[in-house]
Amino acid sequence: MTGRPVKRSLTLKGHRTSVSLEDEFWQAFREIAKEKNTPINALAADIDVNRDPEIGLASAIRVFILNWYRS
Repeated sequence: MTGRPVKRSLTLKGHRTSVSLEDEFWQAFREIAKEKNTPINALAADIDVNRDPEIGLASAIRVFILNWYRS
């Protein structure tokens, strides 16, 4: 069961930002970062740089996670 989004802070290239994701997405995001041996902030920064400016960071992270588990 999915709960309400949880807001957490990330540091992207030296700048703090808050991202709201459901706990299940946070868990999956941490697992992917661990599997890639990449800090979660670095992974989020990569997603941020490559996302369409019209798409919010939280949505881009969710799509990244979905695509990761699809492949």
